[in-house]
Amino acid sequence: MTSGCIRIGKHPIHLRLQHIFEGLSKVILEHAPDAVAIEKIFVHKNVASALKLGQARGVAMVAAAMNGLSIAEYTARQIKKAVVGYGAAEKRQIQHMMQVLLKLNGIPQSDAADALAVAMCHGQSLRGMV
Repeated sequence: MTSGCIRIGKHPIHLRLQHIFEGLSKVILEHAPDAVAIEKIFVHKNVASALKLGQARGVAMVAAAMNGLSIAEYTARQIKKAVVGYGAAEKRQIQHMMQVLLKLNGIPQSDAADALAVAMCHGQSLRGMV
């Protein structure tokens, strides 16, 4: 198992989305996953952030689809419940559970912990546990 980050920098949105697409396509080719799991968008207060996230999600879904991968979507509540047992868990609880469940040497960065949690939720879903 591995995790990483695609850094996009301060560029026009179309170039940032292209960079995300190319980075995800490279990861898919390198690791050859069977499927892609992604978190559904939740809009609470910041609509602008949700729109940007939606664009990035769309690019991720296209990268997966173009590589013939199935795509599963989960709500934040489903993910938290799957890994912590409580749908309203806090970020630090997700990080702690990822460290414990995956026997990591240290606490993973927040975004990495979230991604790992989505993957674990999907694995549990495949086994009928979610």
